[in-house]
Amino acid sequence: MQAGGGEPLCLVAALLLCFTVAVTSAFASSTAILTAIIPIAVPLLLSSHLSAAGLIAALAVSTTIVDTSPFSTNGALVLSNARGVDGRRFYRQIIGYTGGIVALGPVVAWGALVLPWS
Repeated sequence: MQAGGGEPLCLVAALLLCFTVAVTSAFASSTAILTAIIPIAVPLLLSSHLSAAGLIAALAVSTTIVDTSPFSTNGALVLSNARGVDGRRFYRQIIGYTGGIVALGPVVAWGALVLPWS
C-alpha cells in the first residue's frame, strides 16, 4: 500500500514513538513502558494505514533492546555481577553501548517492522 497524503507524517510519528520508548525504557521498566505506550499508539493506528502488528512489534523491540542500560534492572545486574574487570571502565562501555542502541535500535526496528507494511 502506498503512503497517502498524511502517511509520511504518521511514519514520522511512529519513528518518534519508537525513540520515545527506547529512551524512556533505558531508565524504566520495559513492561511498564509497553503497557503505557500501546494505548497512546492506538489513535495513530486508527488514523493511518500503518500495520498494527508492525508498529507494536517495533515498539516492543525499541523498548526491550535498551535493557542493557546500567539504569535498568538487567543492565544493573550485569554491571553488579561483573567480576575481574575494571568497574568504571565497564560502566563507561555499557553506557556507550546503550547510547548506540538507543540511537540505532529504534531506526532499525521502525525500518524493518513499520516501513515494509506502510
